Amino acid sequence: MKIHKEGRRILFFTLLILLTLNLLLYNFNADNNTFNRIFSGVSVVLFLLILQFFRSPYRNLLLHEDLIVAPADGKVVVIEEIEEPEYFKDKRKQISIFMSPINVHITRNPVSGIVSYFKYHPGNYFVAWHPKSSTQNERTTVVVESTAGPEVLFRQIAGAMARRIVWYVKEKDEVSQGEEFGFIKFGSRVDVFLPLDAEVKVELGQKTKGGQTVIAQLKTETPSLFG
Repeated sequence: MKIHKEGRRILFFTLLILLTLNLLLYNFNADNNTFNRIFSGVSVVLFLLILQFFRSPYRNLLLHEDLIVAPADGKVVVIEEIEEPEYFKDKRKQISIFMSPINVHITRNPVSGIVSYFKYHPGNYFVAWHPKSSTQNERTTVVVESTAGPEVLFRQIAGAMARRIVWYVKEKDEVSQGEEFGFIKFGSRVDVFLPLDAEVKVELGQKTKGGQTVIAQLKTETPSLFG
């Protein structure tokens, strides 16, 4: 277990502020030991909560060109056929994973391939499970031409608490399945759009681990042993 780079600055300044406040209380409010101890306890809990949010656990990544792995830790909240209006402009299978504040918030490439499209969209901050969040919230859209052939679209979506999306990819980049492509700070969601003939391997409500859980399988001429 290590701390993700996106959290190091936040954790440093959070620790500095909490230490300063506690020192001020013990120096200028010395007569109220009960309050000071309660504040110290709250400070420790708050710091630990932020610390766990930015954890970056080691993962044994599952790699196979026709398998789609979960782009994030969380819970499957959407499995449906839907019109994808931004890039494909036709019907696709959508799988959405909701990431609560207690989940690891690293986002990972669900497939290996070449980034054929990338766009950042500023927007609103509806709760991440709201139907409008996929098209109206702050978000990024990434399309990868997978090594198996079909293009796969995945989208980072900010939620009511998430106020910053970070990404590490751009068009023409070569990406590897399971590697980090970004980070979303606090509660959020990731949508994946697949060809209609893709076979979904998860169920609504199922928990996922980024880079490990197989969420779908692409239809190819040489299917994997997971078929």
